[in-house]
Amino acid sequence: MKVKNYLEISPKLSSSGQPASKDFELIAEHGYQVVINLSMPDSKSALTNEGYLVTLTGMTYIHIPVAFDAPELSHLIAFFDAMEAFSAKKVWVHCALNYRASAFLYLYSRLLKRKSKEDSEKYIYPHWEPNDTWSGFIERCEAELL
Repeated sequence: MKVKNYLEISPKLSSSGQPASKDFELIAEHGYQVVINLSMPDSKSALTNEGYLVTLTGMTYIHIPVAFDAPELSHLIAFFDAMEAFSAKKVWVHCALNYRASAFLYLYSRLLKRKSKEDSEKYIYPHWEPNDTWSGFIERCEAELL
């Protein structure tokens, strides 16, 4: 798939940066049933009609806006709830560049699925090095919730 910073994590889970309008049809054609968007609605790459485009394909759309410089535990809990609610479905998680998505998926693997750090690292887009905000957020969540 040619979506920015695409990462196939498993046959039922992928992540990416912001898909283009035309990409949602391809995502649906590949069997995805749910799209979870972690981008802010005012992100420069955001699509104002993304929810419409996703639901037009028959997929379910979940939007959990997470400020890149201020992730909160409440965002992570909402994400965990969505992932658990759709655990039987094929899910695509995205944000602007697959950085927020990577961090949240890593934490989902570590904290909810109780996988090892090594196994959970495959959920992180390999070309991303978390900045202080995100490495601190990950460490705090692991310390508080693991």
